[in-house]
Amino acid sequence: MDFTPSVYEHAALLIGRTPWDVSRDGELLFAAHAEAYRRYGHRPIIVGIDIYNLEAEAYGGKIDRPHGVGIPAVTRPICGSAAALCRLPPLEPGRAGRIPMVIEAGRRLRLEFPEADVRVPLSGPFSIASSLVGLDALLCEVLTEPDAVAAGLAALVAGQVAFCQAIQAAGLDIAFFESAAAPPLLSPAAFRSVELPALKEIIHRTAAVVGHGVPCILGGDTTPILDAILETGTDYVICPSETDQRAFMESIWPRAGVRVRANMSPRVLVRGTWKEIRREVDRVVGLLAGRKNVCLGTGALPFETPPENVLGVQEYCAWLPG
Repeated sequence: MDFTPSVYEHAALLIGRTPWDVSRDGELLFAAHAEAYRRYGHRPIIVGIDIYNLEAEAYGGKIDRPHGVGIPAVTRPICGSAAALCRLPPLEPGRAGRIPMVIEAGRRLRLEFPEADVRVPLSGPFSIASSLVGLDALLCEVLTEPDAVAAGLAALVAGQVAFCQAIQAAGLDIAFFESAAAPPLLSPAAFRSVELPALKEIIHRTAAVVGHGVPCILGGDTTPILDAILETGTDYVICPSETDQRAFMESIWPRAGVRVRANMSPRVLVRGTWKEIRREVDRVVGLLAGRKNVCLGTGALPFETPPENVLGVQEYCAWLPG
């Protein structure tokens, strides 16, 4: 069974630095993900720590230094409404915020590990909007001004395509993340009417840039919106630990061309005994048994995840069919 841990902020632990330090320094970002790959040999390498902040910060969102080993987040939105998204200046990935630093770290990782699958995280429109407008304010506007929100999301598409083009020009690939749009934050009906048009356009246009299907990764309770996610044309989704995983797998089972990563509980991986961790692996692998084009995942590895737990799961999975 293929095991694909999701290493973001956890990479900082492996070099003894905080997520904040690594997220702001290209040398540390390279060193942290290089060390993670040397230990785990995971695929893909996602070059990032706070993966949902890049674009929002590049547009002007403010990020304050978190306490201790907290994960950085946009703390001061800059848009008073979704309509203001339509008035943002065009995203310039060649010089905007930390985007050039992340792309350069990815390029160095690709040179250091030519056999690796190195990808730069690309955020979905609702995730960017929730940082720039504020999640509570944006969700209120979904109810009161859905057309304005849909227009604001559509205005973000061109910037994400430009970002993808910069990534591709550096010889790297992309992974697409949009967890802020998933239930229970956004209702299934609102996902389809407000979010899906912009999401489909981004997936279609970025797939054309990179020349293959684009992973569309949403955490949360995604079973009620699975059909809508698949309408984007993505060929890679996750079955999150937060959803009804059995129902999710039953629904996607006939779509053999779509790769599914089913995630185990991060809580068990961080705090569980080895017996509990192995039981959780067996539970998730049991949901995948008999289906091809699957792998076991972790969701985002928390910073404090013991590396020996990750290596233990990796060794255990090597003996499992899949």
